[in-house]
Amino acid sequence: MTTAADTTAAASADLTADVTALPRTRRTPDWRLRFGALSLIWGFSFLLIKVGTQGYAPFQVTLGRLVFETAVLAAAMAVRRERLPRGARTWAHLTVAAFLLNALPFSLFAYSELTIPSTLAGICNATSPLWGMALSLVALSEDRPTRVRVAGLGLGFLGVLTVLGAWQGFQGLDARGTAMALLASLSYPIGWIYVRRTLAGTGASALSMTGAQLGVAALQLAVVTPLVAGVPDHLAPLPLLAIAALGALGTGLALLIQYGLVAEVGPTTAQMVTYFIPVIATGAGVAFLGEPLSWSTPVGAVIVLAGAALTQARGKH
Repeated sequence: MTTAADTTAAASADLTADVTALPRTRRTPDWRLRFGALSLIWGFSFLLIKVGTQGYAPFQVTLGRLVFETAVLAAAMAVRRERLPRGARTWAHLTVAAFLLNALPFSLFAYSELTIPSTLAGICNATSPLWGMALSLVALSEDRPTRVRVAGLGLGFLGVLTVLGAWQGFQGLDARGTAMALLASLSYPIGWIYVRRTLAGTGASALSMTGAQLGVAALQLAVVTPLVAGVPDHLAPLPLLAIAALGALGTGLALLIQYGLVAEVGPTTAQMVTYFIPVIATGAGVAFLGEPLSWSTPVGAVIVLAGAALTQARGKH
């Protein structure tokens, strides 16, 4: 999931700028099939988080996810003979990036889904481009506002209010869980702005940087989890399988697919997967978990996605 990595990974233009240097296999499926697979993998991530938290504590879910995804990236690095980044300063910045882009948002989403539906978590994730646009206006001087983008920002947050049922006084809404999901979505653009300012142009490949970042995030959770959540007293097979799929597929394999898409069709087309994630997350939550669905959820989601699309528009002021 990154995160609108996770929307998230889709925003990694600076780290994926050198992705074309990654070796390609001779026979790969058509990019449209890989695009669809990526949409499904990330869309189902919120369902997998919900299932995982039914057997394990949120920090345990996040740690397991990070371990499995780090293993996938490590295997890919070994096959491609990639080396880890070098330099103490680079690793210091990777530690901050790992917290902002992985450890923090993954944990917040896991905690949020203890009390909110996976459908709502998926829609909250779609607000990342909105947060990113708002923050970039302040933090990135070269990213100046246009009327269309400002309108998109306003439209997107109107969609958020629609999803949350603001006209009903947010009745029946778990404020804490929703706030955690929105904070997780905010963490992604903060992380990518930090990466853009500190890690762009390091010379290391996108794969090695991401693999190192995930490994650091796994270490961060390995320290925190035993202190906060302890060790599981029993193994829950289905939640464990969900965590394994979440890590190995939802982040590990998904990132490898995304790298290939960026190399073949460019970052603009590749990041369009962000707009399919909440749709699939909503469908998965309703179909497989029996989560309720009112009219405001799909209508609000469409408004959010329309606003997010406008914030990515480029043109004259």
